[in-house]
Amino acid sequence: MSPSLSLSLSLSLKDKVALVTGASRGIGQAIALALGQAGALVIGTATTESGAHTISNTLKAAHIQGLGIVLNVVEQDSIDSAIQLIKKQYDMPAILINNAAITQDNLLLRMKESEWNNVIETNLNSIYRMTKACLRDMLKAQWGRIINISSVVGTTGNPGQVNYAAAKAGLIGFTKALAQEVGSRAITINAVAPGFIDTDMTRELAEDQRRLLLERIPLQRLGRAEEVAAVVAFLSSDSAAYITGQTIHVNGGMFMA
Repeated sequence: MSPSLSLSLSLSLKDKVALVTGASRGIGQAIALALGQAGALVIGTATTESGAHTISNTLKAAHIQGLGIVLNVVEQDSIDSAIQLIKKQYDMPAILINNAAITQDNLLLRMKESEWNNVIETNLNSIYRMTKACLRDMLKAQWGRIINISSVVGTTGNPGQVNYAAAKAGLIGFTKALAQEVGSRAITINAVAPGFIDTDMTRELAEDQRRLLLERIPLQRLGRAEEVAAVVAFLSSDSAAYITGQTIHVNGGMFMA
């Protein structure tokens, strides 16, 4: 008689503190809500007081414990202050979602050095700073989840976005290397790479641009921020404890790894 197979899927994040950067709107906001609905206490960050206030109100309206705080991911002092505040009021983050990012698109020959540096600093160097700030306590606890939000263009490239594509590709390499460093302490490091998601940015596309874009996507629609957030919530849970160093593509089939 063959042994029975028992599958238990648990997405509960009760008693976990989750830190989500860039959580005032779009994918970051959806991630904050998904983690909170799974039971986590959520700290969302924004670069302005108004953004932090929006996060706090959004969490409160969803009956999720947590708050929004001001954090500039390119400034070490800002990161240090935020981590101290979180540890004093709650506990050290057990879940870190590196989501904050910017775009400053241009063709390479026209790209200013500041456009290159700003995107690399915000989208890649910040991952080093934020992760290092949280990792020591995860190592002590021997449990942690770090999820880096990449992009389909980090794998496929995209004209006019050499800075953004380079940063998002670098993030994937960072994820793989760190996963090997800390796996023995039950800390998983993964990346999620969204394709084209229905956000404020894509809603501004002209109709012909939108049509051409949809032709590249087998599912013939843009993704929803909640669909990205669901993957992040799963990777944050104990059910994903044996998944690390991976890049999960959420792109409707636009790119198939």
